[in-house]
Amino acid sequence: MNLMVESNLFESVKKNLCSCSADLALDENIEALLKTPRREVSVAIPVRMDTGKIQVFQSFRVQYNDALGPMKGGIRYHPDETIDTIRGLAAIMTWKCALHDLPLGGAKGGVICNPKALSERELERLSRSYVQEMFPYIGPDRDIPAPDVYTDARVMAWMMDEYSRIAGKTIFGSFTGKPVLLGGSEGRGEATALGGWYAIREAMHRRERDFSGITVAVQGFGNVGAHAALLGQELFGARVVAVSDSRGAIYNPDGLAVRDLVEHKKKTGSVIRFPGATNIPGEEILTLPVDVLIPAALENTITSRNADQVRAAVVAEFANGPTSHEADEILFGSGITVLPDILVNAGGVIVSHFEMIQNFTMDHWDRNKVARKLEGKMVGSFKTVSDLAENNNVSLRKAAYTLAVGRVAGAMRLRGWA
Repeated sequence: MNLMVESNLFESVKKNLCSCSADLALDENIEALLKTPRREVSVAIPVRMDTGKIQVFQSFRVQYNDALGPMKGGIRYHPDETIDTIRGLAAIMTWKCALHDLPLGGAKGGVICNPKALSERELERLSRSYVQEMFPYIGPDRDIPAPDVYTDARVMAWMMDEYSRIAGKTIFGSFTGKPVLLGGSEGRGEATALGGWYAIREAMHRRERDFSGITVAVQGFGNVGAHAALLGQELFGARVVAVSDSRGAIYNPDGLAVRDLVEHKKKTGSVIRFPGATNIPGEEILTLPVDVLIPAALENTITSRNADQVRAAVVAEFANGPTSHEADEILFGSGITVLPDILVNAGGVIVSHFEMIQNFTMDHWDRNKVARKLEGKMVGSFKTVSDLAENNNVSLRKAAYTLAVGRVAGAMRLRGWA
């Protein structure tokens, strides 16, 4: 096994596409287009730091496919960002939007930086500079960015303001994931986690399993992971027994007080040394005997090297691309249900689509309406994917990719692209 190739997210995503291309009878022209981003923008952004010195940050925007509509995708700030990761994430967003019947294509952006080492003023200057460089390629009818790793509503507010300044008028619909006061949607912050829990609930029902009291381990305790743990415990009655972050993991088989844990991390900067829990190495969280394992951090967490050690009954991919193609085959062969990223973590882009609708119509929906509409989308998509998987004895990932890729390919044919 070539671990370098396996760790390349874009290559892994293309393997998932290839696994369903024969079933869809894709001709070679369509398949070639589906494996290739339509546009890639790479820009070196000069930013004046608080010291007065200029620092140059490499940035990307990959616009993968817009056959179904304007492209959509987050912007992430991370010191280890790569163009291949951005390509893979843009492809994943393409299939995610298609799977959930959103009239959107897929894109993704990134800046190679360590946001934790930047002051607030430096972060704002970087964010505004990114928009200045990308302005010709983004917009409400072209490509609508959103938050991702180490970006948030505050960053989206700066970016929307900068886009509006350049355009000469306020354009709330240029970005999603904004503060509610600036055209953001109620419920956007927890949307990915809430949508994921709707999918987990449906999966448990399919397994004829009592949902309340299930044990859960959450790998990654950022925005998505923290909401996953909180909602799982307080709204769905799950017992969260383990969580991890970049500094390690904690475990208590009797359950963790998640709300107290959130406060502990705010004060200390990490989940480790939480009272009443045992510190364990971060990688051990993947091998705990739990009902549900939620990878909620970065890509390539579960690979061929550790897939055979996973003991969860269900792996719910709240992160994008946490399971390699090779690992997915191992888990499926072991009888572990994997809820794939394009199915289970789409709550963020679904509610971003709701935000776009609210911006376009100058409307505002309350949190209950957003949650009801999100639940309807997630339950409907889960049923469609599950029925296809069961009827054809394939994994949920292959069923999800078959549906999503088929819809994008169909749109491309209708538009005469190949």
